[in-house]
Amino acid sequence: MKVLLLRVGKGRTRWADEATADYARRLKRSLPFDEELVRPAPFRGDEQAVKDAEARAILDRIRPDDRLVALDERGELPSTEGFTGMVQEATREGAHRLVFAIGGPYGHGAAVRDQAWRTLALSRMVLNHELARVVLVEQLYRASTLLWGGAYHH
Repeated sequence: MKVLLLRVGKGRTRWADEATADYARRLKRSLPFDEELVRPAPFRGDEQAVKDAEARAILDRIRPDDRLVALDERGELPSTEGFTGMVQEATREGAHRLVFAIGGPYGHGAAVRDQAWRTLALSRMVLNHELARVVLVEQLYRASTLLWGGAYHH
């Protein structure tokens, strides 16, 4: 199984790029990881139109054998062990890719949450999208060490 992070944004936030690259490099030893930037929809006075357009852009990248996980502050708030179990479940079920989606500044359109295998919150607090990205990749690395060995979790 592979992991893909889809994130709506413009990219190029140095501190987040460096932290994500560090954890991604470690993660790739046990779980192939890739990240794709989804271009934000232009705002023309209608938040819902932006969310809907970005949802379409995300869903256009999802394959039938993927497991889509929408990151949303209203989602389930798992422990590290619960998150690890979710990764293990997707692997056991034969998912081709576990795809995590971080929405744009207005969040996800309903279509993403409706089609998601899971909707997860990384915190009950709203996190900056770049910080959410770093936290997610760190937790993926932590989960990989719990599943396939390593002392990082301690």
